Amino acid sequence: MDFMTDRDVEKYRRDGFVVMDGLLSPQECDQLRQRMAEIVDEMDVPDHCRITFSTDHDEQLKEQGNADYFITSGDKIRFFFEKGVFDDKGEPAACPVTLHAYEPLYKKVTHSPKVQGIAKKLGLVSPVVLQGMYIFKQPGIGGEVTPHQDATFLYTEPLGRVMGLWIALEDATVNNGCLWFIPGSHNSGITRRMVRTHKGTLPLTDFVGREQQYDEDKFVAVPVKKGGVVLIHGEVVHRSAVNTSDDSRHVYTFHLMEAQDTRWSADNWLQPSEELPFPPLYTK
Repeated sequence: MDFMTDRDVEKYRRDGFVVMDGLLSPQECDQLRQRMAEIVDEMDVPDHCRITFSTDHDEQLKEQGNADYFITSGDKIRFFFEKGVFDDKGEPAACPVTLHAYEPLYKKVTHSPKVQGIAKKLGLVSPVVLQGMYIFKQPGIGGEVTPHQDATFLYTEPLGRVMGLWIALEDATVNNGCLWFIPGSHNSGITRRMVRTHKGTLPLTDFVGREQQYDEDKFVAVPVKKGGVVLIHGEVVHRSAVNTSDDSRHVYTFHLMEAQDTRWSADNWLQPSEELPFPPLYTK
């Protein structure tokens, strides 16, 4: 029996997202969290590389746009921090972006039979893995992620070839910063792109266009149980609020791209390299 049902497929295509419970067991979630705790304990990020990741237009240009540490992170495990994380409010909220390639536990989840089954159920012929990230959303400092579309940062021609898988390693609730979506917003294209600028100029990235303003009443909360997964269409509008609760909201998330008849933009901040090409999802 397929993990993803026909009803799930219908909802994903209609709304641009769908939640499915039980992708991982509680024990698998705990193993991923434990391994990340070990990675964080071992990390050594120089002060000048301690930058904040943001989807906000102005904050992004101020932080990542001027940081070679960010623009060269596509084939390395590197860390990005929540705003205010270096106050005395707790442990770092770091987001390595190549876990799918360098960490065996995360690689196993990324290429699991269930994930491959999801891709096949959706008709993906030649999917590749673009990136794999861990998002902490720590109590009290887990920052707001402003409304955005993933295709702004992961642009393809044609559009509609990128999908995110967002796996809750703890319960994601309204209180600790679950995702919010505008159902059906994946049918309206995108209004901005983050692009690399010409070599030798600053900032290293810039935006073309602006994120439009969205009606707050159109967003719906999407809580997820521990071990559940949200499939996220690359053009669906989504956001998450500040985590003001006493509970963390740890997530492993990665993006797939249908590579067949798709052009990955050379202007994207994330680029494959000889050391780390985008690996095929399907294993022989």
